[in-house]
Amino acid sequence: MANALETMDLIAKESLVIAKNEMVMLDRIDRQHSSEFSNDTGDSIRIRKRTRYEAVDGADVTGKIRDIVQGTTTLTLDKFKSVPVALSSTDLTLELDDFNKSITEPAMIELCQQVETDLAELYKQVYWFTGTAGSTPSTLTDINAMRSALTYAGVPAGDRTAFYTPDAMTKLSDGLKGVFPTGIATRAIEASSIGRYALFQDVVESVSLVNHIVGDYGGTPLLNGAAQETTYEATRNTGTQSLITDGWTASKTGLLLEGDVFTIAGVFAVNPKTRQSTGSLQTFVVRADADSNVGGASTLTISPAIITSGAFQSVFVAGGTVPDGAAIQVVSGTANEQYPQNLGLHKDAFTVAFANLVEPMGGARSARETMDNVSVRVVYDYDSLTDTNIIRYDVLYGVLAQNPQFAVRQTG
Repeated sequence: MANALETMDLIAKESLVIAKNEMVMLDRIDRQHSSEFSNDTGDSIRIRKRTRYEAVDGADVTGKIRDIVQGTTTLTLDKFKSVPVALSSTDLTLELDDFNKSITEPAMIELCQQVETDLAELYKQVYWFTGTAGSTPSTLTDINAMRSALTYAGVPAGDRTAFYTPDAMTKLSDGLKGVFPTGIATRAIEASSIGRYALFQDVVESVSLVNHIVGDYGGTPLLNGAAQETTYEATRNTGTQSLITDGWTASKTGLLLEGDVFTIAGVFAVNPKTRQSTGSLQTFVVRADADSNVGGASTLTISPAIITSGAFQSVFVAGGTVPDGAAIQVVSGTANEQYPQNLGLHKDAFTVAFANLVEPMGGARSARETMDNVSVRVVYDYDSLTDTNIIRYDVLYGVLAQNPQFAVRQTG
């Protein structure tokens, strides 16, 4: 390999170039927080959530001035992924280009896949939900359903990307070929990328999207108790609340699983800008696995929190109070079945941060490189007792749904 292992920085640089080429979701979300981590911050940083304000009437604002109420969330570097490779004598004779193709490229493809799968798993925190469980998206109407959900949610029109599974992209490419101008149709067919459409900067294929397994629910679920709404002040950091329910099948373990979605009769979504009902029922996501007791009751941890007034109003309910006995309908699919979770994201919905891993002490050769807030470390070592050469590619990172209201799921 022309002594390339003596210049580990070249391998590290090439690793990042390969990673950049392999990014699909990672390249279209926020990565600005990597630079905020240091020895002083440790492995976690606090991120301020977006705030909102409510206008008041008249020129005189006496008694109407409001304090800033702003929540925070935590981004933690808690995922360490490594691809260690044993090198033979033959491997060590490769030229650098061949080494990168044979060793570095597959290693970085795997690491990028791991990061993007962790990002896709954040769907469990996304409560905006479209599509029909068991039906693969295939038309312009399907794409526009995600666009509409994001627009009604007050999400800025720029920096949006829709991510679809390969099966969905196959059907979309075929179903929309008569709709697109020739150039876009060709791109959709050849590159599995539709380009700018329905206010998305791009509609792309991702193999990292995951399936959601629906809980083992049953029964006729209802709210158990009136006035279960809450306030932003009480939920500003978690974005969640507890919801008391009953009427489920008794003694079910895994009644609902994290990521399950449901609606409540009479509880409608609102546009956060106008605070007017959209006319559609609000979709709520279950944020922790839930069981039912012997009486069929279950307390759910849900998002968004049910806030019926003020700057952070999340729902519209006639009379401002959620009624006792309101019917609950699970919409994430049939019990115990699994469904692909396509995603529509604004860039600021999810974030990922990478650490600049320290280079090891001792006799190992190493290098680390950072590009566009993505960092990788490469380490080479030799065990003379076993005559084994080892090269490892390492990343330390964290992912966070910093603004889950800026994302929408579309089931398949």
